[in-house]
Amino acid sequence: EKDDMRLVPMERFERITKELCNFPTFFHKPLYDRILLLWERHITSQKIKLPPLPMVTFGMFHYFWDTEMAPYDKDERFFRLIKQPTQEYITRDDFFPYIKELLSDHPGLEFLSDHAEFQDKYAVTVITRIFYSVNLCHSGRITVRQVRKSDLLSVFQQVDEEEDINKVTKYFSYEHFYVLYCRFWELDHDRDYKITREDLLKYGEHSLSHMIVDRIFDAAPRPFESVDENGNVVKPSRDYLTYEDFIFFMLSEEDKANEYSARYWFSCVDVDGDDKLNNMEMRSFYAVQLHRMQCMGHEVVPFEDMLCQMMDMIKPANSDYLVVEDFLQDHCSQVAGALYDALFNVNKYVMFEQRDPFLERQKREDEFDTDWDRFACIDYNRLAMEEEQREEEAMEVDWVTMDEEEEDADEYNALGLSGSSEAPF
Repeated sequence: EKDDMRLVPMERFERITKELCNFPTFFHKPLYDRILLLWERHITSQKIKLPPLPMVTFGMFHYFWDTEMAPYDKDERFFRLIKQPTQEYITRDDFFPYIKELLSDHPGLEFLSDHAEFQDKYAVTVITRIFYSVNLCHSGRITVRQVRKSDLLSVFQQVDEEEDINKVTKYFSYEHFYVLYCRFWELDHDRDYKITREDLLKYGEHSLSHMIVDRIFDAAPRPFESVDENGNVVKPSRDYLTYEDFIFFMLSEEDKANEYSARYWFSCVDVDGDDKLNNMEMRSFYAVQLHRMQCMGHEVVPFEDMLCQMMDMIKPANSDYLVVEDFLQDHCSQVAGALYDALFNVNKYVMFEQRDPFLERQKREDEFDTDWDRFACIDYNRLAMEEEQREEEAMEVDWVTMDEEEEDADEYNALGLSGSSEAPF
């Protein structure tokens, strides 16, 4: 019992977190707080009168181990730590304490230490990406079953051990955050952190049809519901996209080979909501594409020819209509997106029609695991080159003029969008 009263100081808790509990090192502070919280609830429920302790004791840790660790496997231990003790699911807010510790501990994120706003944006991006991949039913609540089916715990372990944050392309890459946030920033001209329909039409050099943009706003899954002062769920506004909504859109647009993307776009093109994509729905989307291709001077592919080609590639269970499961077949992982592009992304559809078989083979054999990883790398390099050009131009500008512009460029500079030496190019 004397051992049970020995204090465990915070500085010794990193080793306990990593070696005994097998959690990432940066979990040590939230874990420490959780042990104190559960102990306080335990003694209150037992009606034991003890003065509150500001530090964890070995006795408290033993109690935590016996109740929260020993009975469970590694996935459920992770799940139980992240979620609130009274809930049976993980919400967005539950991740923030852990990402906050990552931001203060990880050497690859040290340069953000003086920019609290962008630390927040990075945290929001990481958490939204987690929900995108793990919470496939887009309920905003991650269950223990979803944790088990995901790579969440292993990626948290990877980011703990990997010094180069950009090598952790799942969820945590700073470069991927940079690409997502810059794209959002480029469209959000009035800086209200809301994307309107007119803003989104400009995405990808006006590649999306007005018809799909309307459907994105009206029908696309939204990652998180908001709650009012009384705790009632408020349906998200369909008048604009938040930054989190935009992340879901952009991840789906730039990588149509994953399950969530297939479901995201299916919900947009299934206009009558019967879970079947029929010829009439596809024809209405494609009619807009035909008109755009004609206006741009491209060779026009008749609807019947396009549909026949796509059906041959997808091989649906029923030739009269498509269901979302048709897009999730193993052989469809790289071709399902082609139909979506044919229906609403004119630039990508033209590129598909004019594709070079040699370049396609090169793409299949390159270093990237996903289309998103490939896109993010290319777009990050584009942004880096633009940054270098801005720096070169700035060298030729009179410093007095630059001083006048600095006030407007503060937010850009902080993220490394306008000549900041802190952007890790």
